[in-house]
Amino acid sequence: MGKITILPETTKNPVTLIGRRAGVCWGGDAEDEEKNYRRGMDCIKSNHGRTLEYVNVEMILDGYSARVIREWYTHIGGAPTRLQSSTRYINYQKGFDYITPPAIAKDDDARKAYVRAMDGILESLKELEKIGIPREDSAMLLPLGMATRIVDRRNLRNLVDMSRQRMCARAYWEYRELFSDLCRELKGYSGEWEWVVEHLFMPKCDAAGYCTEKKSCGRARRREEAE
Repeated sequence: MGKITILPETTKNPVTLIGRRAGVCWGGDAEDEEKNYRRGMDCIKSNHGRTLEYVNVEMILDGYSARVIREWYTHIGGAPTRLQSSTRYINYQKGFDYITPPAIAKDDDARKAYVRAMDGILESLKELEKIGIPREDSAMLLPLGMATRIVDRRNLRNLVDMSRQRMCARAYWEYRELFSDLCRELKGYSGEWEWVVEHLFMPKCDAAGYCTEKKSCGRARRREEAE
């Protein structure tokens, strides 16, 4: 599966930073880190979401499918930015890694058909290269299942919102795995991040107290049962 690398530019102590930024506008002592931490916890527990936007997360996502990265890009709140592996300059005719869905991998006939299709794409790319077709044109053959790499930057508020959608049992399976990888890496980045992940990242049914979906997975009670 893919790999997430948290870059050193990522905020090390997110709760403390939230409190430090809020302290400036509250006329508080923003130099005392203990006070900043307590103030940051107050902001989080009071659901002052704007303060979460000061927490920066920079990371490399490597080995996930182009398909799931397209979905990753739909979470555009808070002005995230990203760079992705080029299909114009990288020579994919030499071969490309790709993601095999579990439903295909567990069935021998399905897996063979899937691999044949990927091998066929690769052979076509090689043929087009030989006859002088530019890579920017032959790259149209590349499948959404191709593994790709991006450098991504976004803030904590955006990631909390993302967790509501992507930790849901009805979310696309690869995205759920990607977000699980992200949670693991952030929890290992610092003690404050461990608290943030465990207390702020959750599916929307946990946040709302009931399932907001029309078609529920059955994990939580429905909206009408909660009213």
